[in-house]
Amino acid sequence: MVPQGTHDNNDNQISSQVDDETLAKRKAIDDWLPITSSRNAKWWYSAFHNVTAIVGAGALSLPYAMSKLGWGPGIAILVLSWIITLYTLWQMIEMHEMVPGRRFDRYHELGQYALGEKLGLYVVVPQQVVVEVGVCIVSMVTGGKSLKKFHDTVCSSCKDIKLTYFIMIFASVHFFLSQLPNFNFISGVSLAATVMPLSYSAIAWAASLHKGALANVEYGYKAKSTSGIVFNFFSALGDVGFAYAGHTVVLEIQTTIPSTPEKPSKGPMWKGVVGAYIAVALCYFPVALIGYWVFGNTVEDNILISLEKPAWLIAMANLFVVVHVIGSYQIYAMPMFDMLEALFVKKLNFRTSTPLRFIVRNIYVAFTTFVAITFPFFGGLLGFFGGLAFVPTTYILPCMMWLAVKKPQKYSLSWWTNRVCIALGICMRIILAIGGFKSIIVKATDHRFYS
Repeated sequence: MVPQGTHDNNDNQISSQVDDETLAKRKAIDDWLPITSSRNAKWWYSAFHNVTAIVGAGALSLPYAMSKLGWGPGIAILVLSWIITLYTLWQMIEMHEMVPGRRFDRYHELGQYALGEKLGLYVVVPQQVVVEVGVCIVSMVTGGKSLKKFHDTVCSSCKDIKLTYFIMIFASVHFFLSQLPNFNFISGVSLAATVMPLSYSAIAWAASLHKGALANVEYGYKAKSTSGIVFNFFSALGDVGFAYAGHTVVLEIQTTIPSTPEKPSKGPMWKGVVGAYIAVALCYFPVALIGYWVFGNTVEDNILISLEKPAWLIAMANLFVVVHVIGSYQIYAMPMFDMLEALFVKKLNFRTSTPLRFIVRNIYVAFTTFVAITFPFFGGLLGFFGGLAFVPTTYILPCMMWLAVKKPQKYSLSWWTNRVCIALGICMRIILAIGGFKSIIVKATDHRFYS
């Protein structure tokens, strides 16, 4: 008869061996997935990635948003959005390592800790997916439109080419770039994409300033009916909401920064975010205010379309936009690649392999290209996605999670601040989704598919 202690020892050894194998397998997967495969980024990587994530095509739509909001409400909303979104970003950076020895590498992991394993997943993931896929689609549309504008500007006598083809040309770059493994590999793309918005924003406001206010410029609301003014106002709030949306990738970016108890990642990450937000202010405020001052309520939903001369400068600005949205697409696509690849290797038990990565990522690029070609409603997409998911993931969820895990004292400044942000976010979400959806319907009535 085998002694009882021998059985226990054997069981413990087997259990320990199984645990070791599970941990080794989990580590191998984490070392392969794009979000957790590298943790040696510097703080300036964070700045590059955050500028690329935050300053999107929305910068060029801000004069158009101002034309729907008016001077007073427009300036107030721009400034308040800058302050509130910087505050909620700080909260997320602080929560990244609030549990000793653990890092919340992904937005949904923080959501699961704060809101519960299942509820956090169901609340965060759908909205994060809408934001990230939405940015990728809008980047496709913007890249295609900017390429077309560049072509039409430098070759005004050339035969007109459909927007569809320019979107396909823009998409072709991403079939190659999407195979780069992780955030650190696209840091060069992010650096180029960081310089671009500073450049094209400067071109946009400097060319507008040189042009001067139009002779018959009007600053009154373009819509004549009360309902039209209200719906335009709602849509414009969506444009602003879109312009400050970088929260869905901030934890994933912070994950790439090394961290120790003595030097946690929140220090360099916050330094990078502050640098990024200074760049955001330099891009957004001059473009919004000068662009609106020059064109009034006749400004297009992309100010570079309103500017036609000097032709070489406008062509250059559109080329800068193309480079920038290439980086923007990659920053928002990387967490989606991580989600999809994790689904295949963790849930469906596929092996980690280059062919799997190649197929998954190319299918994703092809999908976003198809949607962009089918629904190239630039302004309408901004407003709709701004209301549906950008506002909740930027204004609401960080505050809800902060209240859940930090539990600030009742009626304290933090308690009130977070509740006010949540209330504002809920109101914005409702009215933005309505305004953006109406804008899409209006544009769809005049749109010829695949033209």
